[in-house]
Amino acid sequence: MTTTRFPISRLLNLNLLLLAGLVAIAVEWLGLLGGAHGNEVLIFATSALAIIPLAGLIGQATEALASRLGSQISGLLNATLGNAAELIITIFALRAGLTELVKASIVGSILGNLLLVAGFSLLLGGLKQGRQTFNQRQAGMNATLLVLAFLALAIPSLFDAALVEVNALQSELLFSEGVAIILIALYGLSLLYALRDPENRTAHHGGEHAPQWSVSRAAAVLAAATLGIVIMSEFLVSSVEPVVEQLGWTEFFVGIIIVPIVGNVAEHLVAVQVAMKNQMDLSLNISLGSSLQVALFVAPVLVFISLLFQNKLLLVFNPYELIALSAASFIAALVALDGESNWLEGAMLLAVYLILALAFFVLPGGAPAAL
Repeated sequence: MTTTRFPISRLLNLNLLLLAGLVAIAVEWLGLLGGAHGNEVLIFATSALAIIPLAGLIGQATEALASRLGSQISGLLNATLGNAAELIITIFALRAGLTELVKASIVGSILGNLLLVAGFSLLLGGLKQGRQTFNQRQAGMNATLLVLAFLALAIPSLFDAALVEVNALQSELLFSEGVAIILIALYGLSLLYALRDPENRTAHHGGEHAPQWSVSRAAAVLAAATLGIVIMSEFLVSSVEPVVEQLGWTEFFVGIIIVPIVGNVAEHLVAVQVAMKNQMDLSLNISLGSSLQVALFVAPVLVFISLLFQNKLLLVFNPYELIALSAASFIAALVALDGESNWLEGAMLLAVYLILALAFFVLPGGAPAAL
């Protein structure tokens, strides 16, 4: 279940977007173009664009380190750094008290991987290669974990109504913490299973595609890119509320569509490219594996990180989020059942994502906080 990446430079030079980060710094810190006041949309856009190549650099550095340190370390690195960009963004959002945006971004990341990324991968891969096949057993295992993850995230939401009636905030928090511990344990077990499965290691090991960097260079790139994302995330989150007011978007739409795309574009491009090269095992490992990482690791970790801030994160999602999650997880499971794919299945996944995105866009005032 470990996520493997190809060097982003093989796709296109996304590093040119780092210039957008310089623009964001110039406006926010140096006061150019009249300073940050009145330029929130520019800061939001440029910081979002800068996060894209920075996330790609983290992926390259992680893969370079993994190729040098062995398969066991590779699994651990991918588990902790696979969604580093989005994790950093959501931590800043938690600090700012934007818990609904954080929950929306969790759901949006899962939707983006299962519907948008897998959809484009199946569509473009199928148009170029025709009918494609993949490891049915591994894809089925990931699909089963996805359905289980959806149920684990849905149960606290369904039971929360009873706790709200008696104003049992401590019970709500305890429930979310308990579920989070179980999910993290399950994620650890899935990693252990993947690392011990010879067929999985053979199918998904990508060390030969990693950048040929020394450990010191990879560590330096990882540190610099992480620092860059920290700075850009602070800019991005601080400009969310002004942007929502100026553009007429909702915080819910920004969280469920914009933030997940920004944090995962580089990895998304890799999944599509390898699908077009008829490497569907690797492509699905990226899309399904990243979704599992968000559901079983990132979301639970954020529950405990939120304890450091005033507003606590509960694993309680609104009806629209639960409907979207159920649709995405079950349709992904159906696609994985037969061990083969075609371009029409990709078009269907994209259609579902576009319908959901349109629904989230027109939803007035955002979604309700909970059931």
